[in-house]
Amino acid sequence: MLVGLLKEPDFETRVALTPEVVKTLIDKGAKVLVETDAGLAASFRNSDYEAVGAEISSRSAVLAAELLVAIQPLATEFFEQLKAGQLLFGMYQPLVNGFRMQKLAEKGVSCISMDAIPRITRAQSMDVLSSQASLAGYQAVLRAAGLLPRLFPMMMTAAGTIAPAKVLVIGAGVAGLQAIATAKRLGAVVEAFDTRPSVKEQVESLGGRFVEVPGAVEDKGAGGYAVEQSAEYKQKQSEELEKRIVAADVVITTALIPGRPAPVLITASMVERMRAGSVIIDMAAAAGGNCELTKNNEICTIHEVQIVGNGNLPAEKPQDASRMYAKNMLNYLMPCLKDGKFTLNFEDEIIKGSVITHGGAVVWGPLNK
Repeated sequence: MLVGLLKEPDFETRVALTPEVVKTLIDKGAKVLVETDAGLAASFRNSDYEAVGAEISSRSAVLAAELLVAIQPLATEFFEQLKAGQLLFGMYQPLVNGFRMQKLAEKGVSCISMDAIPRITRAQSMDVLSSQASLAGYQAVLRAAGLLPRLFPMMMTAAGTIAPAKVLVIGAGVAGLQAIATAKRLGAVVEAFDTRPSVKEQVESLGGRFVEVPGAVEDKGAGGYAVEQSAEYKQKQSEELEKRIVAADVVITTALIPGRPAPVLITASMVERMRAGSVIIDMAAAAGGNCELTKNNEICTIHEVQIVGNGNLPAEKPQDASRMYAKNMLNYLMPCLKDGKFTLNFEDEIIKGSVITHGGAVVWGPLNK
């Protein structure tokens, strides 16, 4: 099996395979080609890969590999260099990239989208969404602490007492829970809101206060994501959140609904009522943002409130983010790699749930409804 590790686009600092994981693949009988400088932005040198037995190659040589690994989707301009039967790994967001999936199917490429792995117990070690979200929640708090013109913890000094910062986390999934824990460790007073009442205990176990709005609909089959709520509930939610938002020093938003624009939870009028110097970290920026005024990949100041739109916070800690992603990849690949050959077993629900295109067709259920 010839494995090709692709260099990511310039905006992405992570790399899909670390030298440690590459060594494991080579020990299992694979040959690995690494695109020149693929790991450099994550502090992995070409020589680090060569030291474990990989070969540093050009993009055209890597694209000829049987199994191609990356994080960001391969640009369509390179699709012509692909050939039938190749395996292409990455985070393809198939629900919003149906056209790209169709093109890969027409090429006869098997596309495996790591962000489509079923969120079941057996797949936890392969769950790139969870591993990267945990880093994102941590980094969101650090970004907020750096931008906020005041301290997070309470301090008692000879010059008087400094009150702790108030942090509101919207969305208590993996990213939100890590944000709660990190903000609490830094000494902030933390509140958290989520439409899923079942997360209340987790929030409180981390030292946060759970903001509850009665009447939420929860779907335990939604893979841990929030689901669309009624208009009546949204109105009650907006009223309760507005009270918390305008009183907060920092608001961190993580709310996403798969395949749909992020729900707008912070309106322009709410931002206008926030205190000068407050900070919003919008982690749903790539999907439109939870704040009405968010601009993806930008920091904008409106009404003296700093709004950070960043849907790729893990890339700010690329070395550890790469290590976690690479280990997720390894855990996915190993059961399928035997005697140097890779085989997709569609009887396995993890394989069935994550393979988007195969055999010249789009085979992923949600795109065939």
